[in-house]
Amino acid sequence: DYLSSLSNEKDAHASDSDENLERGNWSSKGDYLLSMVGYAVGLGNVWRFPYLTYQNGGGAFLIPYTLMLALAGLPLFFMECSLGQFASLGPISVWRILPLFQGVGITMVIISTFVAIYYNVIIAYALYYLFASFQRVLPWSDCFSWADEFCSKTRLVSDCNATLDGEIIHANYSFITSNNLTCINGTMNYKTVQFPSEQYWNKVALQRSSGLDETGNIVWYLALCLLLSWMIVGAALFKGIKSSGKVVYFTALFPYVILLILLVRGATLEGALDGIEYYIGRQSNITKLMEAEVWKDAATQIFYSLSVAWGGLVALSSYNKFHNNCYSDAILVCVTNCVTSVFAGFAIFSILGHMAFVSERPVSEVVDSGFDLAFVAYPEALSRLPVSPLWSFLFFFMLLLLGLDSQFATIETLTTTIQDIYPKVMKKLRIPITLGVCILLFFLGLICVTQAGIYWVNLIDHFCAGWGILIAAVLEIIGIIYIYGGNRFIEDIEMMIGKKSRLFWLWWRMCWFFITPVLLMAILVWSLVTFSPPTYGSVLYPAWGTAVGWCMIIFCVIWIPIAAILKIVKAEGNLCQRIVSCCRPAANWGPYLECNRGERYSHVVDSKKEKEHEIPTVSGFVYTQQ
Repeated sequence: DYLSSLSNEKDAHASDSDENLERGNWSSKGDYLLSMVGYAVGLGNVWRFPYLTYQNGGGAFLIPYTLMLALAGLPLFFMECSLGQFASLGPISVWRILPLFQGVGITMVIISTFVAIYYNVIIAYALYYLFASFQRVLPWSDCFSWADEFCSKTRLVSDCNATLDGEIIHANYSFITSNNLTCINGTMNYKTVQFPSEQYWNKVALQRSSGLDETGNIVWYLALCLLLSWMIVGAALFKGIKSSGKVVYFTALFPYVILLILLVRGATLEGALDGIEYYIGRQSNITKLMEAEVWKDAATQIFYSLSVAWGGLVALSSYNKFHNNCYSDAILVCVTNCVTSVFAGFAIFSILGHMAFVSERPVSEVVDSGFDLAFVAYPEALSRLPVSPLWSFLFFFMLLLLGLDSQFATIETLTTTIQDIYPKVMKKLRIPITLGVCILLFFLGLICVTQAGIYWVNLIDHFCAGWGILIAAVLEIIGIIYIYGGNRFIEDIEMMIGKKSRLFWLWWRMCWFFITPVLLMAILVWSLVTFSPPTYGSVLYPAWGTAVGWCMIIFCVIWIPIAAILKIVKAEGNLCQRIVSCCRPAANWGPYLECNRGERYSHVVDSKKEKEHEIPTVSGFVYTQQ
């Protein structure tokens, strides 16, 4: 019979103990939860959140951050987890729920593809620094042969005021020292110098060119690190969730061990308290909460940190068993993600505080975000510690693991999409297809390991990981709540997790129907109004570079109207009837397995079974043969 034929067609992705023998399920709840935590907790938790907290009022920033978690992050996270689990489908096929919006799923997958290309380049940077840490003296700990005259470990005074024969004079520092004079406090001007770690990052690691116009050569050691990172990803995913679900026990948990080690070490250093006070202590500024920018930063950080609207949450949740409690999972993963961000800030700022102390600079001058924190400021701070190669190794190993488990989920999103579209091909050729995806993305990423590579990484991040995701999220929540029906969606969730009280759903209704879409629209409009052309440090992008960025974002979102038009064209009736039919769930929308459909979805028949038995369709609904 049909069920037995399905069981004969299972692949390495499935096992006999799985509920879904065709698609497979997670081997255990732990595999799923750690994969979700690994996907949500990424590099941004370490290199963006602490900086935002410091910049936006310290401890006071946790108030808008927590509110935005409850109002925007968690509602979207819960929605996507429920959606994937209910239908057991990836981010494109799940839009059987609303065929008109299938382009939203395509947009999510394309953006995830762009992100996968440059995210692995960042992992390659971490690998390069990891290997560079295996030296008795860290190569960025001092101004070695590659440095220029602007390289210095300490601040250099250029001129100042001093007292000479009872009069105050202003002179250059060499004159002051040659005459045994002393600078008056607060009058010193400093030369423009660069830390050794900054010059090492630009001159040695990146071999950075002057701008996007100057592509230069492929940096061979970064290309090899990129190849290695793709080999690790391919090896972890060759059996899909059955293999990646085991790898994440290490890649998702061990970063917490390293963070704890770094925090304990940092807390014992001189100046650590100053760093932590800048981060979240007495320097907190509650008046910052009056600024709209602070609330925008909190909402944006929550939105991107939880990885909503990338398609990955839907893909990972699609391998859950139907009656899994996705509600408690969403709460647990979201809280873990946010606690990790706060915890990472203590580890980062305690060591930056020590760096400020030994370099005799205020903490504000050594704090950076993004690449500058990960590959300049923090390595510089670590190089000043005893046994610095050990601490450097631990830090970059942590970055490597944080990046890898996010990358696992991103690639799993792509392979899940392929599986849903070509299930028979994926059954027979899972390993070659997975490896093929990794090889293709490796070659596409080679532009990012040229001497202009960092400009390409920054450009893709600036455009693709911004508005495209916001547009997809806004359309996703509008489509599901306002067109498919929020109450109907709640009934679907109750089929999985059981009936809940009206009081239970009150909060989620408030968020889904009003608060979350309004917040998302506000973030989207704000980001469009405050758009500025991309820059990398002080380097401006050429006009054609910005044009390429716009082309990338257009390529990502253009599929939303294209898919909608194609669906309308293929529908029957006049234009109004066609649009209405495309705004109804497809005939095969519902729980994947027949045993989970109940009375509400008893009319649904598998599309595969429908073809075999030629079941007639009437007015868009499938009727079972008696």
